[in-house]
Amino acid sequence: MTTEADLDVRSLARRLRDGDQAALAEAYRRWGPLVHSLALRSVGHHQDAEDITQQVFVSAWRGRRSLDPERGTLAGWLVGITRNRCADHYAARSRVTVVADPEVTRADPPGDGPEDRIMLAGLVEGLDEPRRTIIAMAFYQDQTHQAIATALDLPIGTVKSHIRRGLLHLRAHLKEVHDDAS
Repeated sequence: MTTEADLDVRSLARRLRDGDQAALAEAYRRWGPLVHSLALRSVGHHQDAEDITQQVFVSAWRGRRSLDPERGTLAGWLVGITRNRCADHYAARSRVTVVADPEVTRADPPGDGPEDRIMLAGLVEGLDEPRRTIIAMAFYQDQTHQAIATALDLPIGTVKSHIRRGLLHLRAHLKEVHDDAS
């Protein structure tokens, strides 16, 4: 049995999907506190939760064409985006932690000197499309996998595969150069 409230939410979802900014504002008014609460429980820091909440509604606006009111609720769709943004938050923190770990030391790590950066930029330019664009968006523009997938209209698994294969390719070439220099 479909209630009037269900019809109202579906109508709101359709309006959002069709690009109605007032619908986005209404969705934020209704479900912003839910999104913020979920983010706060996940990350434990009020400011990070506020950032994630903003990212969720920006992502909702940018990805609104994927919203299908017949497949699920608007609230459920927003909760899914929230989970992804929280996961992105943890992934970004783990990247920073690994890079900043003082226990990690290597002799002459590749990519640290200006000549390595120039060589790496040249190797990235030598990658085939769309791998070159995806690697550049991920590492030079610091975009998430989901943001890249949305921007390039590709499945997220394809984006992840291109990044992994591209990094393996770059690592192999950098290792060759450093082994030859030794």
